[in-house]
Amino acid sequence: MRRYDDPVEVRRGPVEETVGPGADVYSDERAPAQFLWRGRLWKVRAVLAHWVETGPWWSSPGVRAAIGSHEPTDPHAEEEPGPRPLGDLITERELWRVEAGRGRAVGALGAVGPDGEPDTGGVFDLAFDWADGRWQLVGCVD
Repeated sequence: MRRYDDPVEVRRGPVEETVGPGADVYSDERAPAQFLWRGRLWKVRAVLAHWVETGPWWSSPGVRAAIGSHEPTDPHAEEEPGPRPLGDLITERELWRVEAGRGRAVGALGAVGPDGEPDTGGVFDLAFDWADGRWQLVGCVD
């Protein structure tokens, strides 16, 4: 999987899973249904996984101060003086691994993108950062 740190615009809603027999609808209204990445619109075909990650709270200045450690995690980084807000300790981001494509299904021929080229789609990791309310594409296999 290639790693990215690209901002994306996401439209949320239920996802009609269009992969495999017995396709179903992923009814979570918070799921990404479409996203705009590098000027291209991608339609989510299936939600493959969903999880939440916490930030590296154990290395934050607030935790180090609470346990009495004054060693910086990065010896070259300058630390801000004074107490840090508790919010820095509990940052979370929500990740969605989705299968998405640019086109529509065309029977046994596969999918065709809006430009008429074959669209094999890909698997994308989309992250929603609760601290700043923004979406990012963090990984892709296409």
